[in-house]
Amino acid sequence: MSDLYVMNPSQIVMYTTEYCSDCRRAKAYFDAKKIPYLKVGLEGNDEATEFIIKVNNGAQSVPTIIFPDGSVMVEPSLSELNQKFVKA
Repeated sequence: MSDLYVMNPSQIVMYTTEYCSDCRRAKAYFDAKKIPYLKVGLEGNDEATEFIIKVNNGAQSVPTIIFPDGSVMVEPSLSELNQKFVKA
């Protein structure tokens, strides 16, 4: 897919893990607001894991959300997500 592992995807891409509570919260936010996104799990996905570590300067922080405008949010709060979409 062309939207994976790039800093300016055509849609929102959220890199997640199954065990992450912050990831579940962000997914629930996007689902409740009906905001489309592409979910990429890191479990068993070495390429995604390496990409996220590169994006986050050596940290495997999730969720990492990359937006079409090239902006990145890492472990955002609900308030930060709301601010992002009020501006949009």
